[in-house]
Amino acid sequence: MEESEPLAPRRPGFGRAQYGWSGHIQSLESHIVEDFRRKLKYFFMNPCEKYKARGRKPWKLMIQILKIAIITAQLVSFGLSNEMMVTFKDESLLTFKHLFLKDFKDYQMEPYAIYIKADLYNHIYFVIDRFLHLQNLTMGNLAHTMVDGRTAPLSLCKVFYRNSSIDPSNETFNIDPHIEQECIYVYPMGSVDKCLDTRTNFSLDFRRLISVNIYLSLKSINLQTVRNHELPDCYDFKIQIIFDNSAHSGRVNVVVENNVSIYECKDWRVEGTSGKNNYGLLVFDSVVILSCFASLILCGRSIINGIQLQFEFNIFFHAYFNKIVSWSDRMEFINGWYILIIISDILTITGSVMKIGIQTKFLTNYDVCSILLGTATMLVWVGVIRYFGFFKKYNILILTLRAAFPNVIRFCCCAAMIYFGYCFCGWIVLGPHHNKFRTLDKVTECLFSLINGDDMYATFLNLKDRSYIVWLFSRLYLYSFISLFIYMVLSLFIALITDTYETIKHHQQDKVPVSELQAFMAECRDQPESGRYQTNNKSSISCCCSG
Repeated sequence: MEESEPLAPRRPGFGRAQYGWSGHIQSLESHIVEDFRRKLKYFFMNPCEKYKARGRKPWKLMIQILKIAIITAQLVSFGLSNEMMVTFKDESLLTFKHLFLKDFKDYQMEPYAIYIKADLYNHIYFVIDRFLHLQNLTMGNLAHTMVDGRTAPLSLCKVFYRNSSIDPSNETFNIDPHIEQECIYVYPMGSVDKCLDTRTNFSLDFRRLISVNIYLSLKSINLQTVRNHELPDCYDFKIQIIFDNSAHSGRVNVVVENNVSIYECKDWRVEGTSGKNNYGLLVFDSVVILSCFASLILCGRSIINGIQLQFEFNIFFHAYFNKIVSWSDRMEFINGWYILIIISDILTITGSVMKIGIQTKFLTNYDVCSILLGTATMLVWVGVIRYFGFFKKYNILILTLRAAFPNVIRFCCCAAMIYFGYCFCGWIVLGPHHNKFRTLDKVTECLFSLINGDDMYATFLNLKDRSYIVWLFSRLYLYSFISLFIYMVLSLFIALITDTYETIKHHQQDKVPVSELQAFMAECRDQPESGRYQTNNKSSISCCCSG
């Protein structure tokens, strides 16, 4: 079918001259086709045009504008609370390093490590001594954990091979690879005696030693939330100090890990506060949930109406024009923006429920809640682009993204094969010689940074002092990757999008329908103000959402 040729209806079962009323039938069929064109055109109108056509208020549009304001405000409120929690956790971990690691410096570039046997013993005894005298040393709200009315002890565990006989001078060894662990416990009560007992009874066989692990538990209260009218949380820190000798290279790396549990304090009192929770925030979160629930229902209803109209259009087109509707035309009825809004509403409702649980201290998973609310807010703001798309001068971005998306995905799949090939090659060859290629995830991050022109010189420089064969391979590897992806792959990627942009711009300037569906609707010349779109169902005007 030529784009300029109007679609002529085929009269199923009619048109025989002997009936004498073919003209009436043809007029009736033309009226049915025009009504259906008008119905389709109304479905694809923007909220302003629908209001002019039938006076139906754009409730979805108004709800989306409301959601932008309240969801953003909710995110800012939660973000401030989450920031205080993360800051307290990070500063507490830094405090533990200064308290329990001997001669720890914030600015040291190299990992904290020990190289002499005596230093390892001194560091272990230093940790024990600091644990025993914690209350007299720390400036924070730290205390030992109580378990069944008794102070939780410090656990000192050594992990080692079951048996081994190693003689490097004769290049001989005999080792049992099974791993064993022995632990001793140090209680704060009677601290001096316990520390002396540990120094006397604790010994290490460095040839069998894999690691020394120290476990201790501390409690604290985050009081800074009081300034923001929030109830302070109680924190339970499970601290693990690992002296890692697994490489047996003479270097013992020291790592401090901190596992945090957040919960409601048992007995609390804040002067000037009569209630346990900030009811204003709870009411606000409830409003957010209700608005998202209303948006979810209205957008879901619009998607269902679109699916129903799609089937109706498919049957109509086949009956009157004996044509099969293409898949792309059928997908026009499924509004992807509504799906995006529904996903955003689901994430917001889930995140708001979790936020209420955090405020009432039934839940403490800040990370999951922040991911849900952050993603939902991003999708809400992105969803507003849909309404800019109703204006011809602003919808070029949306049309370009939608038209270029299939080709971009196919192009990225092909480029990904080359990219991952370089990733695996760099990981296995350059990983032992360069920190940025040490693990597979670091390789992917490093190569992606190189594509964007970041840190190129430092990547070349760190491989300068390696063996000649490694140096030569690294140059060939890096030069070929940068040349291929920056000068070819990235340029083709940009050209692909640019070409789509030019095509869309050409269609907009010439006003050429790009599909049979659009060509069919273009034959309807009725304007929204013509009154031809009015229905007899007046009661639906105030309750139907068509935004």
